[in-house]
Amino acid sequence: MSAKLAAVEHIKAIIEQWRTAPGALLPILHGIQDQLGHVPAAAVPLIAAALKLSRAEVHGVISFYHHFRQQPPGRHVVRICRAEACQAVGAEALAAHAQVALGCDFHHTGEDGEYRLEPVYCLGQCARGPAVMIDDEPHALVTPARFDALTAATRGGK
Repeated sequence: MSAKLAAVEHIKAIIEQWRTAPGALLPILHGIQDQLGHVPAAAVPLIAAALKLSRAEVHGVISFYHHFRQQPPGRHVVRICRAEACQAVGAEALAAHAQVALGCDFHHTGEDGEYRLEPVYCLGQCARGPAVMIDDEPHALVTPARFDALTAATRGGK
């Protein structure tokens, strides 16, 4: 069975599991993303038909919530704190550097598929900002040079 066909079967099973639940759209979307890592475009017409919604309504929910990805995530997720304490000590410059270094904007994955860049609004490192989290590991006092070293250490591996 091809990967695409297997994905469609997973999507159909998740839809069937949740379609009669009140407010089924969000649990379906979460289930699909949990299973596949993102909500592929092929899921939209299947969900719309099962829930008697338009494709636009389903797509609108997917695009409204930044949590839902429409493309596969990168091998690594980089989160940069955007809260005020980190902004006060250089998080905006770090974010601009990260976007160039990773080749993508927030909520996107770079073309090489290595990193997805996400904003976060507190990593609990307020006295030691700017802070980032790479995968599930927090890092404090991150400069652009340190950011480059941290991402270089994870590039090509998981």
